[in-house]
Amino acid sequence: MPLTHTKKDIYTGILLAVTAVIIWSGNFIISRSVNQQINPVSLAFFRWLTATVIITPLAWKKFIAEKKAIRANWKYLFWVSLTGIVLFNTCVYVAGHFTTAINMALIGTTSSPIFATIFAVIFLKEKLSAFRLVGILICITGILLLLSKGSWATLAAFHFSTGDLWILAGAFTFAVYSILVRKKPSAISSINFLFVAFAAGVLMLFPFFLIELSNSAPVQWSYSLLGSILYLGAGASVAAFLCWNIAIQKLGPGRTVLFGNLIPIFSALEALWLLNEKITMIHVISGILVVIGLIFANTTLRIRTSE
Repeated sequence: MPLTHTKKDIYTGILLAVTAVIIWSGNFIISRSVNQQINPVSLAFFRWLTATVIITPLAWKKFIAEKKAIRANWKYLFWVSLTGIVLFNTCVYVAGHFTTAINMALIGTTSSPIFATIFAVIFLKEKLSAFRLVGILICITGILLLLSKGSWATLAAFHFSTGDLWILAGAFTFAVYSILVRKKPSAISSINFLFVAFAAGVLMLFPFFLIELSNSAPVQWSYSLLGSILYLGAGASVAAFLCWNIAIQKLGPGRTVLFGNLIPIFSALEALWLLNEKITMIHVISGILVVIGLIFANTTLRIRTSE
């Protein structure tokens, strides 16, 4: 049966998806700024450890009340944590050590929505309408325009490196995560769902954190690094994931993941604000194309007006 959505669901889902994307766009700026201070697995470990500490008092009562549901769905929760918590961000942080920012944004932003759409069609039986297909193509066009700066030579010179494959793997795992979230058992609350995923992710990352710690340079602690980890843990993890997961419930994974195309746009605006970088006409045109693509992709939502 096709998914039906009320107008309130649609507007709430869009607002939450955009909020998550705004927070996540800051993640890329911070990740690049601390690359020389902390190794990728360590950054992922401390991010999710911080997120787990923050969310524990908010979710503990739900965790106790929903223990039976957690035990009954432990295999599902394992895969959610592995794809969305352990693999996705760790792949992104590793990629940052091997490839350029343009390659990371190009591959990650354009491939994840494509993966998610394909998975939604195959596994969730979502229909790929002409409007949604056109919307995806328009979004990709806008991203390519932004990342190439309007130059075909830049795109022609593009090639895959080790880092590119890491970010491609990250995009794939995030698409899988977005599909899995749509299948969240109703007996598990959203806050408890995240708590279990975060805590399991920390446990899975811990042995790799120890290995990295014993075979690489020590972390160069500073107030800026502590602030960055706090932002990643509280904002890019707890707040953004809550918004994103609820948006998936409201809109479905195929459409929600499309909002990830806004990340380069918001990243450019944040760079303008925080790093005093200049915004060009390419940024403006690209942003307009992405927004138009999102409108097309969401036009086919079947709206059931609330009584």
